[in-house]
Amino acid sequence: MGTKAGIGMSHHRNPRVAGREAAEKALGQAGIEKPDFVFMFATVGYNQPALVKAVHEATGGVPLCGCSGEGTIAGYEAAESPFSVTVMTISSDEFHFSKGVTTGLQADPNGVGRTIAEVVQPELSSDTVGLFVFPDGITVNFDRFVNGLEESLHPDRFLPLWGGTSAENFQWEKTYQYYNDQVISDGVAWALLSGQVQVAWAVNHGCTPIGVERKITRAEGNIIYEIDGKPALEVLKEYVPPEEMDDLIKVVLAFSLGFKAPGYMQDHNEYTIRAMVGGKDDQAGSVTIPTEVTEGTSVWITRRDHELISQGVDRIAEEIKGQLGDNPAKLVFHFDCAGRGKMMLRDPQKLGLLKTLRQKVGPDVPWLGFYSYAEIGPMKEHNCLHNYTAVVTAIY
Repeated sequence: MGTKAGIGMSHHRNPRVAGREAAEKALGQAGIEKPDFVFMFATVGYNQPALVKAVHEATGGVPLCGCSGEGTIAGYEAAESPFSVTVMTISSDEFHFSKGVTTGLQADPNGVGRTIAEVVQPELSSDTVGLFVFPDGITVNFDRFVNGLEESLHPDRFLPLWGGTSAENFQWEKTYQYYNDQVISDGVAWALLSGQVQVAWAVNHGCTPIGVERKITRAEGNIIYEIDGKPALEVLKEYVPPEEMDDLIKVVLAFSLGFKAPGYMQDHNEYTIRAMVGGKDDQAGSVTIPTEVTEGTSVWITRRDHELISQGVDRIAEEIKGQLGDNPAKLVFHFDCAGRGKMMLRDPQKLGLLKTLRQKVGPDVPWLGFYSYAEIGPMKEHNCLHNYTAVVTAIY
């Protein structure tokens, strides 16, 4: 049989109609009646439980995994309206997914990682390929989560993580993770890939520093209190117009923090980019990022750069093509930053970049993704979280 996969998208405002429509389109494109596994991503204008239940029922109640996003990607379409749902249905005798979900990410990210490891460990085998993860994009501390996961796992080789953090419409209130017909928040939905396949992937960001090197002088966990001895928000005011400082969306979308990339990333990117997606505390003068930060670390204020984004799309395509060789991709997952969507690019620009990427990697391959608050993809056997990036993975 090989692998059959199909993609469906709907913009209907009724969640039950939208879920069913997207699922039926995906099944029709795949040419199957009942899949083995379903991925879905959706925006948050919908009643989330009703939407997920509709997709789960329309696909025959098979295992389902996914999350909410600021937008969704399906084929050549990238939609960032409040009402957009995408579905991928998969039937394959070449690979399979096992899935799960765990809550309590904000209170104990390390514990959530350990819990997932306990469930995944018995599933690991010689044909395990990697793990797709979709953590809550507002409450995640990725470093603590991945440390808990990796310290508790005992694989015989590196286990790569791919995915993106769940997102919503820049309100920083609540994101959602999907598991079968369930919807949760403050958790991680995951899917373990095993089988006789491989995954090609590439990562690229599009930010450039705009100021001098600075030092983080007070921090705790993933909260930055002071830069150069000043409240972090006071430092940001040197770059952000005063009238925009109260608008967190504008601040986060316009500016990010750049850290010197570790050695295993420097061949690829000079800086590790971190968005302030955890929000700000006006009283404390602090900002929160999705990973740990250490006092004394150098930091640069950065901004998005359209030219770098465009160059990065070409680089992603070339890297994936190089890994694929003569093997066609069976399906592709595309995790892109919400800050690289409509808030920065006009629709023709955004869709043009997607078209370029698809045509170079595989113009007809089933292609599914979403706009996330952070992207997840390995760099030289180090599982990393990225901001303002695109992470593209091709199963072949």
